[in-house]
Amino acid sequence: MWRAFGANPARVAIVLNVPSDSLASFALGITFSPVAYLSESAAHNVVDNVIKNVECDCVFLQGVQRPVLVETVFRMLLAGAVCLKHEGFHEEREWRAIYQPKIWPSPLMKSSTVVVAGVPQVIYEIPLDAKASDQVADLDFAKMFDHLIIGPTPYVWPMYEALVDALVKSGVPDASKRIVPSLIPIRA
Repeated sequence: MWRAFGANPARVAIVLNVPSDSLASFALGITFSPVAYLSESAAHNVVDNVIKNVECDCVFLQGVQRPVLVETVFRMLLAGAVCLKHEGFHEEREWRAIYQPKIWPSPLMKSSTVVVAGVPQVIYEIPLDAKASDQVADLDFAKMFDHLIIGPTPYVWPMYEALVDALVKSGVPDASKRIVPSLIPIRA
């Protein structure tokens, strides 16, 4: 939803094709997960199904080493907390990159403090450049980039030109054909 991005009239959505079999996620300490768009009752049903599966597979789970089981459950709960949105946003088809530097740090992830909407916060930059490390070569931005959508704005053409320039400099082929304006009307 474009309105969720604040008052800035220059908003974009970047669509990437992240390889599902990438080993880079291990080197980066990142988990990629799709967002689940659920009603409250559907979210409760998911939890109930997990509980039923645990009950049905007790014998198997007893054979799993405790640290592996604890980490798996923790990651499941973390993804559930970070990747759950109201069912009304289902058209977004969003994925999340989850990074927990205090639990699974990576020397490839660089942090910095930035101010976003007046709030200082620590961010971590995913190195989407094959030159950063052989370990992340399959997450190169130019390889993963699919297209970019310019959000509702009165500045479509200046943004288009600047974004084409930035994408060309990033090595994206056919950059001018891979940027589209959103068809959502601007609201005042």
